[in-house]
Amino acid sequence: MRLLPEPGPARTLALSTLVNTVGRGTWLTVSALFLTRSVGLTVTQVGVGLTVTALVSLVASTPMGYLADRYGPRGMQLAALLASAAFTAALVAVRSFPTFLAVGVLMAVADAVSRGARGALIAGAVPPDQRVRTRAWLRAVTNVGISVGAVAAGFGIAADTRPAYVALILLDAVTYLGAAAILLRLPALPPVPAPTHGPRLIALRDRPFLAFTVLDGLMSMHFGLINIALPLWIAEHTEAPRWLVSGCLLVNTVMVVLFQVRASRGTEELTGAARAARRAGAVIAVACLFFAASGGVSAPVAVVLLLAGALVHVVGELWHAAAGWGVSFGLAPAHAQGQYQGAYGMGMQLGSMVAPVVVTTLAVGWGVPGWLLLGVLFLLLGALVPPVVAWAGRTRPVEGAAAPVPVG
Repeated sequence: MRLLPEPGPARTLALSTLVNTVGRGTWLTVSALFLTRSVGLTVTQVGVGLTVTALVSLVASTPMGYLADRYGPRGMQLAALLASAAFTAALVAVRSFPTFLAVGVLMAVADAVSRGARGALIAGAVPPDQRVRTRAWLRAVTNVGISVGAVAAGFGIAADTRPAYVALILLDAVTYLGAAAILLRLPALPPVPAPTHGPRLIALRDRPFLAFTVLDGLMSMHFGLINIALPLWIAEHTEAPRWLVSGCLLVNTVMVVLFQVRASRGTEELTGAARAARRAGAVIAVACLFFAASGGVSAPVAVVLLLAGALVHVVGELWHAAAGWGVSFGLAPAHAQGQYQGAYGMGMQLGSMVAPVVVTTLAVGWGVPGWLLLGVLFLLLGALVPPVVAWAGRTRPVEGAAAPVPVG
């Protein structure tokens, strides 16, 4: 398979994303070690700081998306990348918790700008029937970039010195600049004029869309199954070797890279996207059954069940991601793609904030009953998406709105 899409705006976006996510992979891998071992923060301070910055990013998402609509998404995306480069480089000057918090908040705002602008940029630069496919390409190359960055970060972690950590952070800053340089190849998109009457942040008043955003965000807790719950479950409740944690993560990464674009087929329309969300919930529920069954059995059986669960889970993950893109693009008015994409991102952030508590309490704390309850939860969340999307389709404004969506 090709790593990048066909030449054109989608390829430019994918190449920019690939460069940027190499740096992101280094930061995700070394951030905790840098902040504790080099800066000298406590684990509690790091946790509090990351929680505060996540809340700031969540609150800023929709307003920043609105600005992307009003001032043009390419210009806002370039500004966000340049600001992120500066704020990332500023991390090397952090010596205390207050300065970490200040820099972290600035990085969170820049990230919120980038998230809203990217959605509007895709909507403006790519034909409507190619938007979901483009998002699928971007997710695939994101996994490649983060994996490469994580490998590069391994050398810095092995050295475990301040110069090594600083070099990795500066590498991250440089990738923001590289991503911005590549993005200059895209033509500038004109700002979309706002309606002369009515509220500005219409995404936050769109109750059906917000209902979908909450459902989708809660569904995104399934990412915590692989990243948080499964490692603890394997180590504490199964006979499987602990290296299998890496095996399950590898299955996930490879499947996303190879099949995310293919899994997005049929989700360009609202009806198809809603059905994909329902399938995703059902498949993730099946994965929970596999994970639950891996406890209390012999090591070989546990290995087979865990790998099968990881494989089934990633199929649900692929459908869930594609469904979210199809619905979020399909329900957004043409003049408000940025703020709607920002609001959609709020749901994912909500899921990432509550997932650690929910999945560890249920899967690790409650054991098999907790896994079964999680499976029922994901099944229910997926089943609720089609009627909510149908409701949203019926309430679109007449002008250029999506047609009512049948519940199917």
